[in-house]
Amino acid sequence: MTADQGAEGPTPVRIAAALAVLLCAAVAGCSGAPAPPAPAAPRLPAATGDERLSDVCPATVVVQQAWEPEAEHAATYQLVGPGYTIDAARKRISGPLVAGGKDTGVRIEIRPGGAAVGFATVTAQMYLDRSITLGAVATDLATGTSTSQPVTAVVAPLAKSPMALMWDPASHPDWNTAADIGRAGAKVLMAQSNTATALLTGKGLVRPEQVDTGYTGSPVRFVTDPTIAQQAFATNEPFVYQHELTTWRKPVRYQLLADVGFSVYPEALSVRTADLEPLSACLTRLVPLIQRAQLDYLANPAPTNKLIVDAVAAFHTGWTYSPEAADYAAATMTRLGVIANDTSGPLGGMDPARVQATIDTFAPILARDGARVRPNLKAEDIATNRFLNPTIRTR
Repeated sequence: MTADQGAEGPTPVRIAAALAVLLCAAVAGCSGAPAPPAPAAPRLPAATGDERLSDVCPATVVVQQAWEPEAEHAATYQLVGPGYTIDAARKRISGPLVAGGKDTGVRIEIRPGGAAVGFATVTAQMYLDRSITLGAVATDLATGTSTSQPVTAVVAPLAKSPMALMWDPASHPDWNTAADIGRAGAKVLMAQSNTATALLTGKGLVRPEQVDTGYTGSPVRFVTDPTIAQQAFATNEPFVYQHELTTWRKPVRYQLLADVGFSVYPEALSVRTADLEPLSACLTRLVPLIQRAQLDYLANPAPTNKLIVDAVAAFHTGWTYSPEAADYAAATMTRLGVIANDTSGPLGGMDPARVQATIDTFAPILARDGARVRPNLKAEDIATNRFLNPTIRTR
C-alpha cells in the first residue's frame, strides 16, 4: 500500500474486511448467490429540459466507486432505474439513468472498487480506463495524486467521513473521546496507510508509541483484547460487532475522527482534471441530479439498499453486507451528519476553506510517505462547486 491510496478507499482495513474468514463465519450469506432478477422495466416518461442528459453526456455515465457496494455510495446507486442488470462476472451494475422517475436518455454503469479492481485506487482506475466518467475520490487521495493523476471533485455526497476510533465501553466506561484514549496510554490499532494516524499523533491526541499499525480488518485483536482501541467506520462496525459478529455480540462506543480534524470529503465524485471543461455541459445537468438522488435516498432508502445488497451477494468477492447493515448505515449517516448540507451551503458542496485546510494538513504527511503532491496545491485545483444547484438542501 502507498500513501496515494487515501483513507476512504482500499486501505488494508477494507481489503482484509473483504477476505476475513472470521466475519464470513459470523455473518449469514457469505456464500455467493446468483443475481436476482431486476425489477420489470416499465416505460418511464422521458425527462425533459435540464433533466435530459442525452444531448450533453456520454451515452453511458460510468462511475467508479472506491469500495464494494454499500450505503455510503447510495447517491449513485439511487440513479439506477428499473430494468437494470447486475453483471456478476464483470462486477458491474448498469441500467437507465433515472431521475425523479424519468428516463434521462442515457445509461449509468457503476463499478465497485475493492476486489473487483485488485484493490487499486480510484484515481489509478480513472487513468487506466478513460471510459470512466466519475470516480469517488477522497480529498487526501486527490491531494496525494495531484501530480501524477490529477482529479477535480464536482460533488461530495457525504459531508464528512464516517471513520472513527472504536472501543469497548465495558473495559473503558470512562472513555468518551480520542483524547481519553491518549491519556490512558492504551494501544490504538490502525491501518498502516491511514493518514488519520499522523493527524491523531500530530495533534497530541494519541502518543506515537501507542499506535500499532498492524490492523488488517480482522476483528480478532479487538475481540481477544478489548482493552485496545481500533479504527472503524461508524456506519458499519458498531452494528456488525453488536449484531452479526458472533464472537462479540456487544455494544461498542466510538468517536468520529471528523470531530477531531479528519476533514476529508470521503466520497467526492470527481473527473480527470483535463476532462473538466469537455464534460462541463454534462456536469451542469448531472451534478444536480446526483444531489437530488441523495435526497431521494434519504426519503426512502429501502429500494436502493436492496439493489446494493443484491449486488454484493451476486459479486461474491468476500465482502458481505446484510439488509440490516444497510438500513443501519442509512440511519447512521443521517444521525451523525455524514449526509448533510455542507458548510458551503448545499447538499454535496465542498467548502473551499476546508479543502485548503485538508491539503495543508495532509500534503506534508503524504509527501513524507512518498506521494508526489503538486507544489502550491490549491483547493480549486482539486474541487469545484460550479456545477452544484445551491438550492438543493436537506431540511
